[in-house]
Amino acid sequence: MKDYCSEFGTYLSDVKRVSPNTLDSYLRDTADYLHFLQSRGNLLPVAADQKTVEGYIAQLHAQNKSVATITRHIASIRCFYQYLILNGEASANPAKGIKLEKAPQKLPEILSGSEIELLLAQPDLKQPKGCRDKAMLELLYATGIRVSELVNLNVEDVNLHTGILYCRSEKGNRVIPIYPQAVAAISDYIFRVRRTIADPGEGQALFTNLNGHRLTRQGFWKIIKGYTEQAGIAKEITPHTLRHSFAIHLLENGADLRDIQHMLGHADISSTQVYIHLLNNHVKEVYQHCHPRAKLG
Repeated sequence: MKDYCSEFGTYLSDVKRVSPNTLDSYLRDTADYLHFLQSRGNLLPVAADQKTVEGYIAQLHAQNKSVATITRHIASIRCFYQYLILNGEASANPAKGIKLEKAPQKLPEILSGSEIELLLAQPDLKQPKGCRDKAMLELLYATGIRVSELVNLNVEDVNLHTGILYCRSEKGNRVIPIYPQAVAAISDYIFRVRRTIADPGEGQALFTNLNGHRLTRQGFWKIIKGYTEQAGIAKEITPHTLRHSFAIHLLENGADLRDIQHMLGHADISSTQVYIHLLNNHVKEVYQHCHPRAKLG
């Protein structure tokens, strides 16, 4: 079968200019869909109709994929056929009529102040890995940046003298303060550890793995998962958890929503307003748990 994914990937990166994360997801979903077509007698994508796509969606349901995952697969397939139409290889989009399922809104998990302290205390600072991990965890909680932004940082993006992070991304550049403990952890890592593990070929990558190469999102995911288990924290922590905790803790302590929006890099204030709902829910839970008369009901 023709190498559709390679050409589709070029279209996504050069024409659509999607983010690296979206590129990876769309290509992975499309490859899975093409494998499904192969299992149906090597059916070509242009020969598939809406029933074919519905059959693929039914298979995803049978595999117990989440609503969010299935919705993303549909979006990937739609985009794939848009590419084929623009390329003159298809005349219709069989995924266009597939109804998107509405995923239930899941509020993000938030760590309490004590859980944050517990998590930050896990890395062994006597070891190069622990020193690096401490710097990463402190920086994430100090600034609320995305993990993709964290692993793309260069040494020059951190001004240790002024305690400022320059976060540069496709969605725009922003300047974020860093609290003193995080500055100290980053300084310790840069001057004591980084030069011993960083590969000169990786340029100025701030955080590298122990082989010297720039750290990946997947690599960081394993790191935070390991420390979560080590700390005995029962909550389902993801790489985004420190970002969410950063936002809600600022909001709890009186930060303006617009300032939080800027630090998080949200283009739309509505993305930031979810933390107000989360804070309100938290307050209600505390009230129900702690008010003596609320317990009577």
